[in-house]
Amino acid sequence: MAVFCCGSLHLDVLVTAPHLPRPDETVAGNTVEYIFGGKGGNQALSASKMGSKVSMAGRVGSDSFGNHLLKELKNSTIDISQVQRDDGPSGMSVAILDSAGNYGAVIVSASNLNIDPELVIVPADTKIILLQNEISEDVNLALAQKGRIIGSKVILNAAPARAFNKNILDFVDLLVVNRVEAEDILGHEVSSDGWFAAVEELAKLGPNELIMTLGADGLIIKIGVQAPVHIRAHNVTVKSTHGAGDMFLGALAAHLDQNMSLLSACHFAQKAAALHVGSQQSERKKLTKEAVLNYNP
Repeated sequence: MAVFCCGSLHLDVLVTAPHLPRPDETVAGNTVEYIFGGKGGNQALSASKMGSKVSMAGRVGSDSFGNHLLKELKNSTIDISQVQRDDGPSGMSVAILDSAGNYGAVIVSASNLNIDPELVIVPADTKIILLQNEISEDVNLALAQKGRIIGSKVILNAAPARAFNKNILDFVDLLVVNRVEAEDILGHEVSSDGWFAAVEELAKLGPNELIMTLGADGLIIKIGVQAPVHIRAHNVTVKSTHGAGDMFLGALAAHLDQNMSLLSACHFAQKAAALHVGSQQSERKKLTKEAVLNYNP
């Protein structure tokens, strides 16, 4: 079986600074790195690291950024035969990471918005389709429909938060959101005493399975008609939360692809995310499935 990820590919420019700038403030930075990114690409890399066969569909430009992105995917043994190219610029982001591990980012989608869904063929051995909100809604809908036809499990990570046509949820098996994204979909605030109610409300929109991630507070999982369950997060010293959600999603998809239950996959993905946030950027490439399985916080 395999994971098929259709999503964004960005080259992230990561700057470290003492603190995030306030409006009209210029902050002197400490370091700068050029890092493979985009929610689609990050989740594909995560799933590959966690032991699954992974194929990627997306779009990059004809620039050096595009070459860098494709090389990174190939080096991670990801099938890139369905990554399209055009004459425009590749997607990119500029992220600022402060000394406390907090970050803010600006994303330029560029070629990511030009993915042609008619050119995308879901491989026949696909067990899991992984989608996110950094590409066109029309592409997500087309891929979710294709997944439903061949019997793949469709996971939509509705991140970043944006208004979208809720009809896509008719073709989504597992919806994964954080609290902010849940608020955006529901149109109201979700307080700490309303987590369970929010998940129940989201379930009425269509998906049979739901996960609402809560950062340091863990996550809420709902499966079918069962009552929601709260899973606590691991206690870890945070180096940086940058990319933690993508590590979680990729690990989750890989574990489901490897015939584990959703509950087991959530526990596995939480451990992967904990190792991720507790590691420096340079250490994250070394994160393996074995390291996650052996992690006992």
